[in-house]
Amino acid sequence: MKIIVSKVVRDSQERITVRNEGFDGTIPAKMKQIPGARWSPEQRCWHIPYTSEIWEQFKGLFPDFEVAPEHLPPQSTTSVAVQEELPQTAPPPRPDSKPLNPHPGILRPETRIGISRSPDNDQQLALHLPPDLVPQHLHTVKNIHGRRWNPEQKVWEVPYTRLTLRFLDKHFPSDLLKWAFTPADDLPERLPELERNQPKPDVVIPARYEAAVVALEQVLTLKRYSWRTVKAYKNCFRQFIRHYDDVRPREITRKQINDYLTMLIRERNISVSHQSQILSAIKMFYAAVAEQEEKVQGLFQPKKQQKLPNVLLESEVTALLRAVDNPKHRCILMLIYSAGLRLGEAIGLRLSDLQPEQNRLFVRGGKGKKDRCTLLSEKVWEKLKDYIETYRPIDWGFEGQTGGQYSDRSVQEIFTRAKLRSMVNPSATVHTLRHSFATHLLEKGVDLRYIQELLGHESSKTTEIYTHITHKGWDKIKSPIDDLDI
Repeated sequence: MKIIVSKVVRDSQERITVRNEGFDGTIPAKMKQIPGARWSPEQRCWHIPYTSEIWEQFKGLFPDFEVAPEHLPPQSTTSVAVQEELPQTAPPPRPDSKPLNPHPGILRPETRIGISRSPDNDQQLALHLPPDLVPQHLHTVKNIHGRRWNPEQKVWEVPYTRLTLRFLDKHFPSDLLKWAFTPADDLPERLPELERNQPKPDVVIPARYEAAVVALEQVLTLKRYSWRTVKAYKNCFRQFIRHYDDVRPREITRKQINDYLTMLIRERNISVSHQSQILSAIKMFYAAVAEQEEKVQGLFQPKKQQKLPNVLLESEVTALLRAVDNPKHRCILMLIYSAGLRLGEAIGLRLSDLQPEQNRLFVRGGKGKKDRCTLLSEKVWEKLKDYIETYRPIDWGFEGQTGGQYSDRSVQEIFTRAKLRSMVNPSATVHTLRHSFATHLLEKGVDLRYIQELLGHESSKTTEIYTHITHKGWDKIKSPIDDLDI
């Protein structure tokens, strides 16, 4: 990865541009640590303030970089690490950059945030953020629901809704906003959901005896298995009978079942969990559909792996949560950690499930279709009240921009961005917050039985895994070699 810097003048201010040749996913997280760092979508580069303090911070984050060749003195290959002063000339403009052609209908005050009706869309507002206010208020603007940058007019476009007006009123001083018009009284709460192209269904190559897969699906549906389990079992069983495409599923022998699993282990190196899933699908068909349970009795089960879950330190959880600016996004991650929720339980939470009077929340239909109660932290409830007051969700605890249940993929993206910005354990996932919740409770002396109830574990053996990763009492343990006179 090659980092090249050069000095430019933007909006009458001296700044340093930072370009990277190639892809490095850690660069955005590092650049966001620098005060006043901004991404330029037109120039496709970052730029930072031209001050000695910022320059020293940049050099600490990026020790290896070069000055742009056109900015070096003749016959010189000195790097910026040695040559502290950058030349004054600006780099030539990129061929795809467009000069600003200001629209007369957009208000652009120099010391206040200008808000106008978007000239291109009646459902959008044009928000002009002067350069002097960018370091202090840019991150707040980026937290507005549905905001997007207009590179041609150099303004932020935000939805013209009550939700946006509440957000502006809550997070910006009234004297900082300069309106070009008076907002209407009959604004919608949110913009209507746009018609989205339906995702293309998965291309499934049916087996010769696809009727067997359909029969298995019916049994799973009657047993009220989740749609994810039904989909996984169908795929596993379909691949199995396609492997013996010329043999009727009822006529496949026990030896052929073992041969198929052996082939997958040797040639495709499938995981233990995938092997167990395939076995479960095959057993379900022969026991519940084909009524040949004796065929699958005593099949070899893979030895379970004794893996310890990833756990974040309390300091890492603090850094992770502080790396999230958006109040809604922070509430989601805080709630998952503070209550030990699974991802599906967090996005399936309804407003009626919050019970602040008892400091608890109600989890409906968790894993295994079990209900349970868990903790609702007072600190988290204070954040949730502010979030609910601003965003006003209707039914679900966390809703999308146009309403409806929040998606699990969105929560995963929130966590990934926070993980990059805070630079905590790169192997952590959203579920790591649940593991951390249990481990930290155990380290604080909470009885394992209570932790089992809070997590919704059916067996105490599942909860006991956290005893293997807690560091409580380690400071009192020393190696026996320390007592030897050697």
